[in-house]
Amino acid sequence: MPRIAPVPLASSRLILEPLTAAHATEMAVALADPALYEFTGGEPPTVDALTARYARLESRTSPDGSEAWLNWAVRTMDDAELAGYVQATVASSGLEADVAWVVATTHQGRGLATEAARTMLDWLSEQGVTRVSAWIHPEHRASAGVARRLGFAATSERADGEIRWVRGSSEA
Repeated sequence: MPRIAPVPLASSRLILEPLTAAHATEMAVALADPALYEFTGGEPPTVDALTARYARLESRTSPDGSEAWLNWAVRTMDDAELAGYVQATVASSGLEADVAWVVATTHQGRGLATEAARTMLDWLSEQGVTRVSAWIHPEHRASAGVARRLGFAATSERADGEIRWVRGSSEA
């Protein structure tokens, strides 16, 4: 698998920082609203849970080495707050990725998810990733809107109550 690791990225309003365990305390605040989990299930994570998770993700590679784990904390330039995160799991071929975006409820409705995800997708494209998927709950209109704005199209594929959306050269 080609070695790929997240690097700092920026857009006009955002800074995407490679995610580390040091982000856990601040991210716990950003992810604290229970409404954020309406479609994904679960509940707001604790600082300890995020610290442990982010420490594992710092390896940037799945335990079996078959996937690259790329995660960024999304920070706004205007107030320097963490607004959420974007992530990509890149397959061993280096050509395909599954992506996701999460924006804190306090930062929603401003186009930040689209901007952060577009910044990540542009970088992934520069790294040679040509096919990208996102899994979205069928009732999550806001996330589906982000996907549409980014050029994704819904497929008929379903798993765990979500719909696979694709962007790229094929539905592979």
